[in-house]
Amino acid sequence: MQERFDGEARGYTIGQLAKLAGVSARTLRHYEDEGLLHPSRTDSNYRVYRERDARRLAHIVAMRACGLPLPTIRRLLEDPGADVIASLSSHLRYLLQQEKSLEEAIARTERAIAAIERMKGMDSETAFDELKKKGLEDFEETYGREARRLYGDDVIDAANERMMALSRDEWDAKELLEDSIKVQLRLAMASGDAGGAEALELARMHERWIRIHWGDEAYSRQAHLGLARAYLEDERFRAYYDGAAGPGATDFLVDVLEAYLS
Repeated sequence: MQERFDGEARGYTIGQLAKLAGVSARTLRHYEDEGLLHPSRTDSNYRVYRERDARRLAHIVAMRACGLPLPTIRRLLEDPGADVIASLSSHLRYLLQQEKSLEEAIARTERAIAAIERMKGMDSETAFDELKKKGLEDFEETYGREARRLYGDDVIDAANERMMALSRDEWDAKELLEDSIKVQLRLAMASGDAGGAEALELARMHERWIRIHWGDEAYSRQAHLGLARAYLEDERFRAYYDGAAGPGATDFLVDVLEAYLS
């Protein structure tokens, strides 16, 4: 129920509070619609904001400046037991991961520009080799350290040599398979069955993709399963698969591979 303004306590109009807080009147109305602010009303039904509303708005503005979503802010304001520091710490970890991802994207873009510059005037075969080289550089930048820790330099170096030896048709087929895996992951998730037909096709496609990189002689189901389990511990892999097929995609893929490879 809307509280009526008694006319005695000090109050701010929507314009006054907006100016004081450095936000727009539209923003204040939006915060009210979202349940974040609860201004009183005059007999003429005009909004009036009390000192407690101004203090509450200051907290809202501060948390919004940190990038917290409005539902989270509302929960923190309304739940006396909410741990603001824990919520902000969790948000900080998310921001740091986003910062790292952005830095990696910037680095990849810079390398792409440099690669395009280098490919100017090259014949098609030389340009194709340059394209493969860039792909491997991107992999090393994003996953190389962890991959080498898990599997050793010899395995990763051999995989890189395999990639550089691929023909144009083989490379294009690899890229097409990678895109197809993302589509199949969405289809398998829609089925909701990690052991169903769509999931089985997903697992087989993922196996083909891994075999292309590792080679048939180096491939083993145990090593493949170890890689899949590592996806759960690495935010970069989570970002890749969840970004391709939605939240929970990485966990679902690992469940599929657990069922297929165990």
